[in-house]
Amino acid sequence: MLVIGVALLLGAAILAPLAVRALRRRLSRRDADDVCPRALAEQAGSDVSVSGVAVAGPQGPVESRLARTDCVWHGHEVLRHYWSLTEDSGSGERVRTRACDSIADYGGADILGLTGSVAAARRNRPPVLIDPEDAAFSGADLCLQRVVGRPQRGVPAPADDLLPRVKGRISGLFRGETIEFEYREWVLRPGDPITVHGRVELRDGRPVLTAPPDGRLRIERRRDDDDRERRPGSGAAALLLGGSTVVAACAGVLLVLAGTA
Repeated sequence: MLVIGVALLLGAAILAPLAVRALRRRLSRRDADDVCPRALAEQAGSDVSVSGVAVAGPQGPVESRLARTDCVWHGHEVLRHYWSLTEDSGSGERVRTRACDSIADYGGADILGLTGSVAAARRNRPPVLIDPEDAAFSGADLCLQRVVGRPQRGVPAPADDLLPRVKGRISGLFRGETIEFEYREWVLRPGDPITVHGRVELRDGRPVLTAPPDGRLRIERRRDDDDRERRPGSGAAALLLGGSTVVAACAGVLLVLAGTA
């Protein structure tokens, strides 16, 4: 019994660091699941960086204007491609080069939400609200990219059903000869992992992430593999390791005491 007890104690000593690491990861993920509006409210007026997943705001999911896809935020841009006449530095002759200008640029202003995980959203935990007006987005999914040629004399104009859906004014310097128009649209979908850098503002007692006075709200869609929903067994593994360590240690102590008695 003494030998078995010592072996169990050695096994417990080996399992202990693994169990501690697993439990720490589990606690870290659990804390991340709780992006807490109450805790953020206490930081009103401060600049923060908060990570979680995007969810719909109070108005519910929205529909992107161009691709007509469900999302929590959308933005689009229209580019005008044209031929520009420039002077060749070597020959001095005027040559035709391709260029483009942005003639429309829109970002959705609907309030969206941020919660710690998809599971937290399913449990109807209240999200932290985000006001995306004039926010700087990076990493959002390009859900539509379409090129439409300009009308040709005597040829029916290509179907352009996107133009009426463009939000805001079409403006810009229409210089050179138009080649084509390019439409692009980006979206954030429910469950997309994001990090938000901004200032906490209280509205009707609720914390809202907004742009700081001297800058812009920044919203980054993360491309890492830190997806808690893909590892549903991580909590069970942590508990199993912890329980095995305790059982092995207790059994080892009892057997050692029995063997030396």
